[in-house]
Amino acid sequence: MSSQVSRAEAWDLLTEWVQSDSLRRHCLAVEASMAAYARRFGADEEAWSVAGLLHDADYERHPDMDDAEAGHPRTIIRHLRERDAPQELVDAIAGHAPFLGVARETQMARTLFAVDELSGFVLACAAVRPEGIHGMTPKSVKKKLKTPAFAAAVSRDDVREGAAELGVDLDEHLSTVIAALEARADELGLHGRSPDPEPA
Repeated sequence: MSSQVSRAEAWDLLTEWVQSDSLRRHCLAVEASMAAYARRFGADEEAWSVAGLLHDADYERHPDMDDAEAGHPRTIIRHLRERDAPQELVDAIAGHAPFLGVARETQMARTLFAVDELSGFVLACAAVRPEGIHGMTPKSVKKKLKTPAFAAAVSRDDVREGAAELGVDLDEHLSTVIAALEARADELGLHGRSPDPEPA
């Protein structure tokens, strides 16, 4: 019988394995998006949040994705199996890495793949806007998606494929992720830059 991983346990593991503020922030953003979709689909919000938090937990320690033994995300997958975590969680984390060739057969897995790259992209969009995430629209994000040099590491194909796998319109998908991150703007530091004070 598998043992559910609590959000508190996932956070403890993430903070033990990940020291990078930017990577922690990415995982928190993906968690927020997963929680939003869990509510939408009537799924277990804590379980989906845990998938978001832990999907890149081993990346800082094991960034080599070509390492068949200890590379990302094989280390976190092995760790979760050893602690008898739910198979759905293990499969979702495996499925977010297309190079592993694991089919995304559950709604959790499809959603994690769909929100991973996009959550990071929305963070990048917010970082260059004076108002941060506030007032961000799907149209403005799509404009950035068409700019190859902006957040170049984000796979545009994965963003589009993720929405298609979920069966949601891209604009709707963008709106869901933007709203999820805006709801946690304090925690994610997405309020934008304070205006410079007026000269005396």
